[in-house]
Amino acid sequence: MVDNRSPVSIRVEVLPHGRGLELPSFQTSGSAGADVRAAVDEPVVIEPGRVALVPTGLKVAIPCGFEIQVRPRSGLALKKSVTLPNTPGTIDSDYRGEVQVIMMNLGETPFQIERGDRIAQLVLARVERLHWEPVESVDETQRGEGGFGHTGV
Repeated sequence: MVDNRSPVSIRVEVLPHGRGLELPSFQTSGSAGADVRAAVDEPVVIEPGRVALVPTGLKVAIPCGFEIQVRPRSGLALKKSVTLPNTPGTIDSDYRGEVQVIMMNLGETPFQIERGDRIAQLVLARVERLHWEPVESVDETQRGEGGFGHTGV
């Protein structure tokens, strides 16, 4: 598969504790998300049912009109029951702090994160600006107010 689109350039600052780690990278040519790595000096253990904030050692400059979504890695979710509780997390274009990943252990055993472990995926997405237009009522549809599984299993 050949992708002829020009890539969007994301400027990235590597913080001292992130030096020596690989920048976010796509594992295959068709990957939507670039894997980001843990920039920890010592192993971090997430106990069952607990949450941890894991640093990446990176600051990013996202162009206006875009966001970066932080998503779980499917292998960690399936094999280790580790996910991101605020999925997808959003990094706004005007945020200039360190990219950090909120991770949660839903499993029954402690989960250990080592320096350089791939902990999440970063997906670049376009963002449209909204204008909220107050109206007396919205138009009707066939679905109406049906939601939360109203169509069955």
